[in-house]
Amino acid sequence: MSISKDKIEFKMLDHERIGDEYVTFKLEDGTIVKVKVDLDRVGIATNYRNPDGTPHYAVNASLKLTIIPNERKFFVEPDAVKNKSSTPPGQMFS
Repeated sequence: MSISKDKIEFKMLDHERIGDEYVTFKLEDGTIVKVKVDLDRVGIATNYRNPDGTPHYAVNASLKLTIIPNERKFFVEPDAVKNKSSTPPGQMFS
């Protein structure tokens, strides 16, 4: 398989999280908002550099928000729990 000269080739890089998993905010109404950023895929270009000579990276990231209301309540439609196992709904754990 030949690579076209007009395509940038990337070497995939492994990564590890350093620091806390979440950044947590408390809103004035007592609601807690937890934000987690994950790297899905990271690569460094093998056949291209930025105009200033620095390495060129491709980064795919995802953002996960967890919102915990001050009253710590949530609601589920009755049909969602009928004939199901006794474990709590998956959206409760994030």
